Amino acid sequence: MVNLTRIYTKTGDDGTTSLGDMSRTSKNDPRLEAYADVDEANSSIGVVISLGQLNDAEITKLLVRVQNDLFDVGADLCTPVIDEPKIEPLRVLESQISFLEEQIDKFNAELEPLRSFVLPSGTPAASLLHVARTVTRRAERNTWHAIHQFGAGVNPLTAKYLNRLSDLLFVLARYANKGIGDQLWVPGANR
Repeated sequence: MVNLTRIYTKTGDDGTTSLGDMSRTSKNDPRLEAYADVDEANSSIGVVISLGQLNDAEITKLLVRVQNDLFDVGADLCTPVIDEPKIEPLRVLESQISFLEEQIDKFNAELEPLRSFVLPSGTPAASLLHVARTVTRRAERNTWHAIHQFGAGVNPLTAKYLNRLSDLLFVLARYANKGIGDQLWVPGANR
């Protein structure tokens, strides 16, 4: 249970912060960079919900579920993986990734096959979903950086989840443009 009674602690004023296991690390730690990017991705999805004019309760519900999962991803990334922890930490599960794959397949089945790359534009929802997708891709890259630096100390399912999430956001952006169609890249169109 989280109990936030004080918002500032001043403990990070020396350039360090606490991880989920209460150990201290640099604010430049790749794990911190990864979960900070996850937080930004979560905020980007919040902007989609607030400003995207989704007009689709099912997608809104899906995105809120994703936002909750992203807090799980962040909690996982900030808690080092160790053998026999005193308290079982929150970890991303394969079932969360499978859920994203099911949603990708479901929404993609309603779309026309792609014949080119999609320009990140269209409806407000589509454009904002593309921004959230690119932030999620950055979060994934920084998660891989943390995994490569800390090895088994970071759960690789966090990166896998972010990879699938960026795919879902791409499909949802295309779905949000379903009524107007995708704006496709035309290679060399302006030569």
